[in-house]
Amino acid sequence: MHALVFADRLGSELEPLTEKLSVPMLPVVGKELLIYTIEELAEAGIRELVVVCNAHGEKIGASTLGEGERWGCSIRYVLSRGEEAPSAVWPRLNLGDGEAILVLRGDLLRTPITARFLEQAQNESGSFASCSQKDTRGGLLLVRPGCPNVGELLDSLRWEDPLHQPQEGRCDCGDVAINSLKDLPAFHSANLDVVAGRFPGLSVSGRAVALGLQAGRGARVSPKSLKKGVAYVGANSRVHPEAEFVGEVVIGSDVVVDRAATIRDSVILPRTYVGELVEVANAIVSSRHLIRVDTGAILEISDAFLLGGLGASEGRSGISLWDRLVGALLLVLSLPLWPIGAAAAALSAGGPMMGSRELVGNRSSPPVEGGSANGFMARNWSTSIPILRYLPRLLAVIQGDLRLVGVAPLSPEESEARTEDWQMVRDQAPIGLLGPTQLNVPEDAPLEERLLSDAFYAREQSWGKDMSYLLRGVKLLFNGEAWGRRP
Repeated sequence: MHALVFADRLGSELEPLTEKLSVPMLPVVGKELLIYTIEELAEAGIRELVVVCNAHGEKIGASTLGEGERWGCSIRYVLSRGEEAPSAVWPRLNLGDGEAILVLRGDLLRTPITARFLEQAQNESGSFASCSQKDTRGGLLLVRPGCPNVGELLDSLRWEDPLHQPQEGRCDCGDVAINSLKDLPAFHSANLDVVAGRFPGLSVSGRAVALGLQAGRGARVSPKSLKKGVAYVGANSRVHPEAEFVGEVVIGSDVVVDRAATIRDSVILPRTYVGELVEVANAIVSSRHLIRVDTGAILEISDAFLLGGLGASEGRSGISLWDRLVGALLLVLSLPLWPIGAAAAALSAGGPMMGSRELVGNRSSPPVEGGSANGFMARNWSTSIPILRYLPRLLAVIQGDLRLVGVAPLSPEESEARTEDWQMVRDQAPIGLLGPTQLNVPEDAPLEERLLSDAFYAREQSWGKDMSYLLRGVKLLFNGEAWGRRP
């Protein structure tokens, strides 16, 4: 069975949030909106997805969701002009008529009902089955092979002026909570409703810091910050111990909340700085924009000491085209070594020829199911010869998970175990394949020793030093130690 997901809203009603992001990519308690739909479909056993997206589709596909590997799915993207009638999009989809197709929208929030709907639809013998809701855009359609007038049927899910859903083949899925994110207050409510548990079936991922306070990977927040209510703090965010949360609060990823700031019934979007002594109430904050949902006021704050943006990441350079091109060149030059690596791995005693482990890299979207923010699977040949073991990590450089030169990648557990401020200094540098820690510090050295080496590199990083580390790495190809065996 295929799933056809319409996610092509233009989102003018949600500006300024949609000036750079499409509606499906807006964050709702640590996840992009569309991810809730993908997770629901994957849990229902649907593995083939077609996502209809607008001009921001490249941000949905290449940058965030990829091809669906992390959910065990295959995702194909089809471009729409934005909010097109599904009947106009249908002829371009080339889905064929050999199997049933589940159709739904992915640019709104709903209680998970797919599995329940598909179970009930088995009792309907017609050419289609439907699960209607008060907001018809939140419904589902199951279109069976040979169904006539499919395009017209799909128009019941179009965003602009949806038609009434057909009365035939209707399944009763019970009470379903739906938030169509029709405006900024609705987006604000969606976040607060999820963190408060008012959307049954939508769980908030993260560790419990205190009763009512959850945090994503790498987040630093004191249990004392939650004075009353419930709150979520996203991955890699930093909350000063003297900051206070009151009511229902959602903090996005890579956010900094400074000393004595007070957040009350508000949503702070990713990569935002909230300054010292600042009070935010009943609002959405996105970088310099303060959006009051109670009054409708949208203010742009010019004082960076009050509110501001933190850039694409917290001190990291992210994905570099130069690194990826040089990484591709090095991969080509190293091709003669790959058969040797495979042979060495085959001769190793027991186990698979290639191993893998999750590490924290530079990309902002984790391709690892249930993994960390910035997580990726690092592969290596199962051999004790260092220069051969880490050849596959050149693929991580090409994919953008690693830079050529940077601090040594950590496992999610090692990254989360850091508690001291000096241990966080390494976050000011990119994560790389080579660097002083990788070249000078033994692999089995204590974590603190490796973090200290990374911190020194982050403080003294320069282009010239990076080139010297890269040249040292190349010279290792002709160094006996790199070809020696380590215990």
